Amino acid sequence: MNLKGRFLQKESRYLYTSPAVIDQLSGQLLDRIPEGGEVVIACIGTDRSTGDAFGPLVGSMLNDLKLKNFHVYGTLADPLHALNLKEKVALIERKHARPFIIAIDACLGKSSSIGMISVQEGPLAPGAAMKKDLPKIGDISISGIVNVGGFMEYFVLQNTRLHTVIEMATKVADAIQVVDRTYGMKPIKKSFRNLSSS
Repeated sequence: MNLKGRFLQKESRYLYTSPAVIDQLSGQLLDRIPEGGEVVIACIGTDRSTGDAFGPLVGSMLNDLKLKNFHVYGTLADPLHALNLKEKVALIERKHARPFIIAIDACLGKSSSIGMISVQEGPLAPGAAMKKDLPKIGDISISGIVNVGGFMEYFVLQNTRLHTVIEMATKVADAIQVVDRTYGMKPIKKSFRNLSSS
């Protein structure tokens, strides 16, 4: 569970109930994922908390979809969470050569932002909402704003509507499936080799 900052750069937000949300999310991801290397999707969270299950739900849905181009870490059965994050990041780095990482996590925000799905360049900070000091992860990040932040975060996460979390996770998984189908056919804009210098 990360926490949305007040001053974010290069961030786009979409309401999960919008009829266009899958097209919007997939378009954002296709524009930002470079060609030429391995892509890892790191779905962060835990199935022990309704609000924080957003990431593992996305991961489980993606596993069921059997993606062809992307590697998925973090599911309901094998979550990627605070207790194993450093170990799993090390595993990802060992198994994949210079991977481009899409980090997915739930977050808390303003009441007016609940239900928004955020796509942002750069990493997210898992556990920030719970005051945990964990390594940042992701070349780009997707955050689902599942509830209100600022007070009693643990209680808020435990009392987040499961319906909302599942619906948001479904939209993200569907958008990533669109990207997976299109990924090998899109024009090359950047390569992994020159990504850091662009």
